[in-house]
Amino acid sequence: MFTGIVEEVGTVVSLDLAPGGAGAEAGAGGAAGEDRDARLVLRGPLVTSDARHGDSIAVSGVCLTVTDLPGDGTFAVDVMPESLRRTALADLAPGSPVNLERAVRADARLGGHVVQGHVDGVGTVRRRAPGPRWDEVEIALDPALARYVAEKGSVAVAGVSLTVTAVGPDWFGVSLIPTTLAETTLGDAAVGTRVNLEVDVLAKYVERLLSAGAVAGARVDAGVGADAGVGADAGAGAEVAR
Repeated sequence: MFTGIVEEVGTVVSLDLAPGGAGAEAGAGGAAGEDRDARLVLRGPLVTSDARHGDSIAVSGVCLTVTDLPGDGTFAVDVMPESLRRTALADLAPGSPVNLERAVRADARLGGHVVQGHVDGVGTVRRRAPGPRWDEVEIALDPALARYVAEKGSVAVAGVSLTVTAVGPDWFGVSLIPTTLAETTLGDAAVGTRVNLEVDVLAKYVERLLSAGAVAGARVDAGVGADAGVGADAGAGAEVAR
């Protein structure tokens, strides 16, 4: 689990796609239906300072497992086809900056919000408006995903925990404070940039419960219990006892 508080901006050293995945296609977003995996090597001196083989590190919002630690401030991860299809990782190239965050410790402060590193979809920066010390940014996303985004709620954009300032049928807005602009990749995310999105997991669980009828079923069961006369029977029992 993560918090969406980026620890450092790392750099892609290499992205080696498995046979069948052309680098040029990956740079353009890749082919959605193409099954391929990749080995990604990144430089992140801070996140590797205490990392071990098998640890989880969020790379621009994608939870990945450390598979190699050469000891020079770099680490390697394996990226499965599902991750390449559902995220913007295939857009990366040597030299690309990425937001990095180690998994949160159980005794640490939850500075952002609960972020799993399980990307729900890819959005696109559609507008930027600079303010005196901040930027107002609008991000387009699939309408099917937009229903999980609420004004004043939380959303992870490229692994950064942000508060939603406005919502539309296929977009949402966020405000980037100076620290976010200076210490994450969002400071340089131009219009047209694709970004990984993870909505609040609570919204997804609520929808799942409602769609499965669990909440309605619980209410019906509670009503049956009341009809069965738990309270009424107790009252009748009391009368008999008297």
